[in-house]
Amino acid sequence: MEPGNETRVSEFLLLGFLEEPELQTFLFGLFLSMYLVTILGNLLIILATITDSHLHTPMYFFLSNLSFADICLSSTTVPKMLVNIQTHSKVITYAGCLTQMSFFILFGGLDDFLLAVMAYDRFVAICHPLHYTVIMNPWLCVLLLLVSWVVSTMNSLLHSLLVLRLSYCTHVEIPHFFCDLHQMVQLSCSDTFINEVVMYVATGILVFGPFTGIIYSYSKIFSSVRVISSIQGVYKAFSICASHLSVVFLFYCTLLGVYLSSIASPDVHPSATASVMYTVVTPMLNPFIYSLRNKDVKGALKRFFRVKKGVNS
Repeated sequence: MEPGNETRVSEFLLLGFLEEPELQTFLFGLFLSMYLVTILGNLLIILATITDSHLHTPMYFFLSNLSFADICLSSTTVPKMLVNIQTHSKVITYAGCLTQMSFFILFGGLDDFLLAVMAYDRFVAICHPLHYTVIMNPWLCVLLLLVSWVVSTMNSLLHSLLVLRLSYCTHVEIPHFFCDLHQMVQLSCSDTFINEVVMYVATGILVFGPFTGIIYSYSKIFSSVRVISSIQGVYKAFSICASHLSVVFLFYCTLLGVYLSSIASPDVHPSATASVMYTVVTPMLNPFIYSLRNKDVKGALKRFFRVKKGVNS
């Protein structure tokens, strides 16, 4: 593109799902319901973890932070999508788009790191049960959380600064319902070589790094479980990991679906649908996975509602 055609755009157009006007009412109700369930479910997990002394353990400390990250991840994209659907508008300002992209990278990365940290917690609990309280002490838990926040923030800041240096031409339509980093780079008229290199390197390190840690932790866990002779011991080890494994499977499968759909098809619909799974469905399902498969969480929620009922009466 000629340099003379470059300009500093003031807004972008989020195409999203706005091509089908007859579905607008249905989509608005669907996504609003899913968003409210996401907020309510994750808030209950956080409140139960804070108020119940039985859940004052490293596992639930990280779970409450995962719930907070899920709330923020959904809140980064869904409210703007709902406003656009309701107002039949596609517009998002340049500053709003950059802000949305930055927070999406931040909380998506935080989700990834917290899942890896929780896998390490499960590894210590099963493979080194006698030393669990010594290894997973409060200082280490806070340090792991702090490192997750710092690395995710630095990654988000790096990508945001690199996008700031890009120029955009007249084509400012983003074929998505939120400002995705990949789309922001693709739409630019500038040389995006540095952006693409940093994007792929950061993805390789900050996505596959934690995933490798999860695989390593569970390989050690499965090796330890294999030598357990009693069925009750095997069941206990499985029950400790089942919820986390389910969330990991859901998170990485939807993430892989977004990546594969963007490569396999030039059509925006498969990629947008896969992104809905990643940004809306997964944060909504996480609280249900942990509450339905975890006796401690179910017990804490029951005690929480009993206390609230007693206070109200």
